[in-house]
Amino acid sequence: MHKQISDKILDPRLRNDEAVATVQQIYSDLKANPPERNCLNLTECCRFQLTGRTPMLTKGEALTAAKELRSTGRKKLPKRDDGACPLLHPQTSHCMIYQGRPFGCRTHFCKSAGGPYERSEVLPLIRRLEEIDECMGGNGPREISAAISDALEEIS
Repeated sequence: MHKQISDKILDPRLRNDEAVATVQQIYSDLKANPPERNCLNLTECCRFQLTGRTPMLTKGEALTAAKELRSTGRKKLPKRDDGACPLLHPQTSHCMIYQGRPFGCRTHFCKSAGGPYERSEVLPLIRRLEEIDECMGGNGPREISAAISDALEEIS
């Protein structure tokens, strides 16, 4: 198990706040050394019907996203009927939780940004997210809407 993660285990599960802090550190590590991409902020990757891909979140990522969504005053995940991410604001087309957006959203799986990161480019970070999930008793990555909805219930 990764040293940063194993140092934070309590009872032997991560507490929610520690899990969120560790996930945020992983996001910072990705930002500090990103593979080169050319994101044009077209929000194609937020329109799942266009990409055919939906982000999958570990439990730590879902808690991070849920806490960020709560900080906007929302208690529930918005519903979308158009195949777009429920976190894509319908009027502004901006992510409602940009600072807490999931790992998959940070790795640009849309074609205009250069396509998805090669798994090998981010595998150590993925492994750290998986370790947090395991420590928290998660069951592996889950579809974004279900994962965040469950996390919102957990933190209420």
